[in-house]
Amino acid sequence: MRPLSQRILVLSLSTALATVGLTGSSRAAGGQPQPLALPDSIPAPRDVPFGGTIRLSVDATDLTRHIMTVRETVPVPAALSASGGDLPLLYPMWLPGDHSPSGTLDQFGGLVVKAGGATVGWVRDSVTVSAFHVHVPKGVHALDLSFQLLSPVSSEEGRVVMTPEMLNVQWNAVALYPAGYFTRQIPVQASLRLPTGWRYGTALRAQATAGDVVTFDPVPFNTLVDSPLFAGRYFRRIDLAPGAAVPVALNLVADKPAELEATEAQIGAHRALVTQANLLFGSHHYDHYDFLLALTDELGRIGLEHHQSSENSGPRGYFTEWDKTFAARDLLAHEYTHSWNGKYRRPADLWAPNFNTPQRGSGLWVYEGQTQYWGYVLAARAGLMTAPQVTEALAEVAAMYDTRRGRTWRPLLDTTNDPVIARRAPLSWRSWQRSEDYYSEGQLVWLDADTLIRQLSGGRHSLDDVARHFFGTNDGSFVTSTYQFDDVVKALNDIQPYDWAAFLHQRLDMTSEHGPLDGVTRGGYRLVYTDQPNSYVASFAAMRHVTDFSFSLGIMIGKGGTLSNVEWGSPAWQAGITRDAKLIAVNGEAYDADLLREAIVEAKDAHTAPIALLLQEGDRYLTVPVSYHGGLRYPHLERVAGKPDVLADILAPRH
Repeated sequence: MRPLSQRILVLSLSTALATVGLTGSSRAAGGQPQPLALPDSIPAPRDVPFGGTIRLSVDATDLTRHIMTVRETVPVPAALSASGGDLPLLYPMWLPGDHSPSGTLDQFGGLVVKAGGATVGWVRDSVTVSAFHVHVPKGVHALDLSFQLLSPVSSEEGRVVMTPEMLNVQWNAVALYPAGYFTRQIPVQASLRLPTGWRYGTALRAQATAGDVVTFDPVPFNTLVDSPLFAGRYFRRIDLAPGAAVPVALNLVADKPAELEATEAQIGAHRALVTQANLLFGSHHYDHYDFLLALTDELGRIGLEHHQSSENSGPRGYFTEWDKTFAARDLLAHEYTHSWNGKYRRPADLWAPNFNTPQRGSGLWVYEGQTQYWGYVLAARAGLMTAPQVTEALAEVAAMYDTRRGRTWRPLLDTTNDPVIARRAPLSWRSWQRSEDYYSEGQLVWLDADTLIRQLSGGRHSLDDVARHFFGTNDGSFVTSTYQFDDVVKALNDIQPYDWAAFLHQRLDMTSEHGPLDGVTRGGYRLVYTDQPNSYVASFAAMRHVTDFSFSLGIMIGKGGTLSNVEWGSPAWQAGITRDAKLIAVNGEAYDADLLREAIVEAKDAHTAPIALLLQEGDRYLTVPVSYHGGLRYPHLERVAGKPDVLADILAPRH
């Protein structure tokens, strides 16, 4: 006979197995198998108080092994305590801003559940695998959980969140919560142990600090998840709204202390971002705002919005090589815009009552597309980027979507499903498959709308007015305001009457050969290609360590000569070249970027020998002739003589 403790555990597991539908058998009809019944569904969230406060304690000091150790106390609802039974605990999966079930469930481990010091069994739901069924014994008032977040030790396993100099705590990765409740109805108080001497930035506010442990004010679970933390050995906090009633701060962590050195002019540009956003929207929806910015080559890249903060990473040299890193400086403007567009105003099908209810992204062309537009515009208005730099950035976007072959079979609206379909995994033929094009092609749609409003109104109105009208309501409110397609159409018509529904359907639902470049034309420009590098493309390529020949040979080359992209239909594609091949030599000489540039220039108009590329594909080496004689081609926006420079007005600072 098993010891008593084991018999109790077996009984608990048996009860849990019955709960999730793993007992019993299927009956065959005519000898053919029949499906087993699915387990009972996880309780749907209800908008009622949970009735207790979760206590969450995270130890983030094990930097060597990249492990966060978690202890969590979950109160048991009174009715369940009185009777005993199943309590499903959920690991957050559908995270706002990711638009997909991206929770790091694969990094969750070591779960032990205790009640009154005795171990209680748990069983994972066989359908909703992010749910853990705990059989609560009668009379138990709280469950004590312990587990670990086994975060990636290198980028091979996922995004790195712990390094010797900094860490990124995302509370959704280190917490379980009870099913059956809206997360806004579940109070939680979190505490965090940091490495000695480290400082941190977060939208949460500290209730107490004792040594290396900081305890935060209690907040609803959805607010906790929406309030991540950056901490570091090298930390700096900069006030971006001196003297303002509503504080805004830039919280910096860096690999090296010298990376934190910002000039007054650079700080002034970040302060101007706050000013320009407030002038644009005429409101705010936070009582404080914290930019979190990691200047690093080691922490995984991120740009993720939250209501009162944002997680951002920039390159080393963000401040110290200011002239070279401007292609990274629309990020803060983009994520800050999300406080209005995405967090306060949100597409109705992207709002969910908890973090395990599927979301749908049909409105991402507003949520992300218009945010991408304002990210560029506000970066220019604030001086984070110059107007010519933003113009170069728009040229690259215009060229990309004017030549993207996937537009001929797949409408823009369908790309709003890509966060769930592709989950940002590498694609063999991105220009044909398309991937989250609602961001930057959506940006062109909103440039189109902005310039059209200006034209129709004789310059009296612009998309600024729509933004203020649509996103600037209920100043100071934190309550999310949802919308649908017709609400966007109405907001546009309120500012400038037009058949906006037809305008949007044409650009969202229809396929076409070329991109939506009417905004470029109305803006007073035309898209052209020259042999002179695009400054934005050059800045971006230098930071990402790639060499871009997308508009000539149709390839992008990463570290070590590996092809990171091949454009569908390009000369390289026609020659049978695929991504992930390694470029070894050009015309018989060892590859480097300058040599390939010279080969492209020499082949221009020669109409003789193709460019010979020696490639390694796995264990095979092959020489591929690429017949291309068009020379170097980089996109630019060229002013059209006699037309007003509307784009310059769009990018000019407001007063």
